[in-house]
Amino acid sequence: MAEGKKGFFGRLVEGLAKTRANIVSGMDSIFSGFSAIDDDFYEEIEEILIMGDLGIQTTMSIVENLKAKVKEQHIKEPSECKAILMETMKQQMDLGENAYDFENQKSVVLVIGVNGVGKTTSVGKLAGQLKDEGKKVILAAADTFRAAAIEQLTEWSHRAGVEIIAQQEGSDPAAVIYDAIAAAKSRNADVLICDTAGRLHNKKNLMEELKKINRIIDKEYPDAYRETLVVLDGTTGQNALSQARQFMEAAQVTGIILTKLDGTAKGGVAVAIQSELGIPVKYIGIGEKIDDLQKFNAQEFIHALFDMKEREEEKGL
Repeated sequence: MAEGKKGFFGRLVEGLAKTRANIVSGMDSIFSGFSAIDDDFYEEIEEILIMGDLGIQTTMSIVENLKAKVKEQHIKEPSECKAILMETMKQQMDLGENAYDFENQKSVVLVIGVNGVGKTTSVGKLAGQLKDEGKKVILAAADTFRAAAIEQLTEWSHRAGVEIIAQQEGSDPAAVIYDAIAAAKSRNADVLICDTAGRLHNKKNLMEELKKINRIIDKEYPDAYRETLVVLDGTTGQNALSQARQFMEAAQVTGIILTKLDGTAKGGVAVAIQSELGIPVKYIGIGEKIDDLQKFNAQEFIHALFDMKEREEEKGL
């Protein structure tokens, strides 16, 4: 693991401390306190996972999987269930092989999310990281209705060292996307990242706006690889899950950016999102710096959740 990555893992461990207090301390007392694997044992695990904001559906799936493996492997000791539980949770969060295909071809990335979740900041951080990887990136300031959104994204474009296409506040977002596509094609950009509005309180308008944007992309840039990322605030727990479902009605969502995991007690929602929605968490954010947004790694996340730092370092990961 590179030094920066190891630092990120350490910050992730710290950020998940409250979630860990909800989940892991209780788990440890179950694994050490029970002398037999029985219904009470499984019920205690269910209760703790639900308290950690994994949600009922995800929790039931994890526990059923745990039961099946315990039976299959003829496990008798509760303490032996911890490793199986961790492995089951990792499996719920599998990204699949093609999670980051958009990075390696001409692509348009739509980023949507409600105000306050860290959407524009995430766009800026993602742009900076892609630029550092040698990609030519252009930003489109298509969140034209939120006060200061354009200024905020412009500041991030300067920080990341990438170009931005913007119009005046209140402009038609689809017109901004049209201009940005023209710029991306003429300047041979690798990735066009579009900061788009997410006004869920008026979902009909949001849906129409996203449909219009998608029509523009289909017509003007049909060969581009399409990625649609929804930014969710990790501190909102199950509410984040509800937001994701609503955005899925408005767009073909391909991934989640989960922000503000530093200090939340609801970090378990990262497991629930993938398990219940079938949409992978592709990036997680744990701070304000440009490198505080990282690609999601299920193993790192679960190890941070269970504070397995020493084991990671022993392996030299």
